[in-house]
Order: sequence, then C-alpha cells, then structure tokens
Amino acid sequence: MSKTYHVNFADRMGAALFIALLRVGVKIGTMSLLTVRGRKSGQPYTVLVLLVEQDEERWLVAPYGAVQWVRNIRAAGTATLTRGRRSEAISVTELPAQEAAPVLKQYLLLPVSAGVRSYFDATKDSPLEAFELEAARHPVFRITPMESQQTNF
Repeated sequence: MSKTYHVNFADRMGAALFIALLRVGVKIGTMSLLTVRGRKSGQPYTVLVLLVEQDEERWLVAPYGAVQWVRNIRAAGTATLTRGRRSEAISVTELPAQEAAPVLKQYLLLPVSAGVRSYFDATKDSPLEAFELEAARHPVFRITPMESQQTNF
C-alpha cells in the first residue's frame, strides 16, 4: 500500500534548496518551478515540479495526489513554469487514465523520482494496466505553451 503525503522538515528544507538552485538558473534534470494562482485567494503559489518530457511533449505529474497545486491548476487551467530567468506561460489539459498511464510509468523511471516511488502502488516494472489504476490518484496534465506570453527576464 502506498504512503500518504505528509510534509516534514526535511522535505521543506530539500525543496527550499532545489527552489533556490532553480531560481539562480541551475539545471536539475527536468525540475521546474510551477506558479499557479490560488483558486480562492487569487494569490500566486510556487511549487517544485518534475516534468516528464518525450518527443517534444511535456507533462506535469502529481506524485502526491490531488494536493493544492493540482486543485488550483484544475481551476485555473493555466500556470507559469520557471527555471532561472526563463519563464513560460502554459495551459494544461488533464489526461484520462489510459493516456496518463504511460506518462506515469515514465515518471517512475526518472532517476530523480526515487523519493516519490513509495507514494505509488505500481512499481516501475508494473504493466500499464497498473498505472491506469494509479491515474485516479496521481493526475497527469499535458503542457501546452502559450506562445504569445513567453517572457525572458
């Protein structure tokens, strides 16, 4: 049985370190900063995310389930991805389970995803059918750039 997500001090310190590194432009795999407006407050919230990239397509995976950024991006449909001084406005579309399954499997194959594997019932060697079941607990979003709103600071 998979774990339930609870943030502890070590998680916060690790995330703060990665966020600081990404803000100064250090490239760490496919890690990026996702900024999305709160669905109730309207305030921007920034979280660390690990993108899945393949054949010039990109996806956001919610390894901890329907946490706040997932609820906010479902409501907003748009967000900003940032790495260093490069910022990109994006829109997202949530994938159905059948389309999300191969992305979830690929996510677990990423070396930097080792820390989140315990939140999945499926393992990196599981068949796609197991990942279809995971899709209900781990939403996947297809990223589409909003070309006219790309900015470079």
